[in-house]
Amino acid sequence: MKKYILLICLVAILVPGIFFLSSFKNSFCRNSIKGNIISMDSINVLSQQEQSEGWILLFDGVTTEGWRGYGKDAFPESGWTVENGTLKCVGAKNRATGEAPGGDIIYNRRFGNFHLKIDWKVSVSGNSGIFYLGQESKDYPVIWLTAPEMQILDNENHPDANAGKNGNRKAGSLYDLIPAVPQNAKSAGNWNTAEIVINKGHVMHYQNGVKVVEYRLWTSEWNELVDSSKFPALNPTWANVAGEGYFGLQDHGDDVWFRNIKVRPL
Repeated sequence: MKKYILLICLVAILVPGIFFLSSFKNSFCRNSIKGNIISMDSINVLSQQEQSEGWILLFDGVTTEGWRGYGKDAFPESGWTVENGTLKCVGAKNRATGEAPGGDIIYNRRFGNFHLKIDWKVSVSGNSGIFYLGQESKDYPVIWLTAPEMQILDNENHPDANAGKNGNRKAGSLYDLIPAVPQNAKSAGNWNTAEIVINKGHVMHYQNGVKVVEYRLWTSEWNELVDSSKFPALNPTWANVAGEGYFGLQDHGDDVWFRNIKVRPL
């Protein structure tokens, strides 16, 4: 009788455990494929929730539709490419002999108040940037002379990390103006997520889910900040940032990859 009781108790313990392990395994596999680990199916697409919230996909992972060179009518013939679902700037070291740089690119639609999301990774000692509210001007042939920039940088190896003031040239910073705090960028070769939110002049940078920069355009504090930077010497009207403009991605001569580029107008 005692043997039967022990057997029943053993079965009562083992059976739920087996079902639990099986359920955990199935759940883990599902999450690994489509949840916690990003699959190719979840890159460069909008979720149903994002679609209902009005997000716009700016890069489909296959074509360069919607993008063109800054100050140009078409997408660069060299220097930029679509690679494995990413929009890649090909660094000078990896360009073919005699191949011209691609130059900065912009998305061919102007935005004012918005929430922008973009994933990026950079090569060792790489440098790039995300521009917003950019303008095209014959007087200023490069976008950074007209637009604020969220910096992209390999903080561990690029000398710009130690330039500027208080780290205001490190990844996530408002370049040369406001340092990203806390500094939470991942090392070269790893994906980072950048977000820029602008609403009626109130600007916030998020890096890897954390707010790292916050400021207001067109205020006395903003003007003082710009006056102490390098920009007025290059463009005396730089502080007069436009109320709407282009998104831009920088060709700084280094390999950099972008994906999951999407925006929600506010």
